[in-house]
Amino acid sequence: MDTDRLAGAIRSLVELVARLRGPGGCPWDARQTDSTIKIYLLEEAYEVLDALEGSSPEEVCSELGDLLFQILFLAQLASERGEFDLNEVVEGITEKMTRRHPHVFGNTRVESPEDVSSNWVKIKRTEKGKPKNTSFLLQSIPSGLPALLRAHRLSERASKVGFDWANRGEIWAKVQEEVEELGSAIKDGDQEGIVEEMGDLLFSLTNLARHSGSNAENLLRKGNQKFLERFEKMEARLADSGIGLEEATLDQMNRVWEDVKEDQG
Repeated sequence: MDTDRLAGAIRSLVELVARLRGPGGCPWDARQTDSTIKIYLLEEAYEVLDALEGSSPEEVCSELGDLLFQILFLAQLASERGEFDLNEVVEGITEKMTRRHPHVFGNTRVESPEDVSSNWVKIKRTEKGKPKNTSFLLQSIPSGLPALLRAHRLSERASKVGFDWANRGEIWAKVQEEVEELGSAIKDGDQEGIVEEMGDLLFSLTNLARHSGSNAENLLRKGNQKFLERFEKMEARLADSGIGLEEATLDQMNRVWEDVKEDQG
């Protein structure tokens, strides 16, 4: 990587953002605040995820640029208020990552990724000082995360202090237990119980995914995409048969759906 080129490119982008916000710049950009920009930050982050799943390097590169722009924009807003600037952002994360990787930049020895994770928790605890309660590691997980991802992170953090299932077999038994409890609530017509038990079931399934080396958020994203692709193929096949989706019966849709599934193996 050409570091001189990188420094110049970052400098140019920082100057571009400052110009957009400054006198004679863009009226729309000049009107933005932290509150209005945060939604774009979130949208760009999700567009990066979509690009990563699409496996297009060009698209990933473009979307990372869009995300970087939002980060620099927020740093510019803070700089205008005299709070911090991009230098402090970069220096701060560099110092933090150096401190949290003593096995790379210090003398700490580790034998496995699990050792790294354990050290990470200890270092974070030290950084935060003496916590007001023992669940500070869980409370630091953003409440605004997608629910499945937050469930994954909550159970993952809890596992780092030993609060976890021993294996997938135990979790599978818990999943089955939750299914039975949900079934009982449905049978009894207990709407409040149905809602609660569905939440418990989703949380248990998230744990099962984690113990299987997966992330429930990613799994559902893939499941959503699979459903979309199959639905589009079903619609196309119905159209080829002269049947519009609005006119198709449920039986017709189900038959074509099963054909699509069979063709996909």
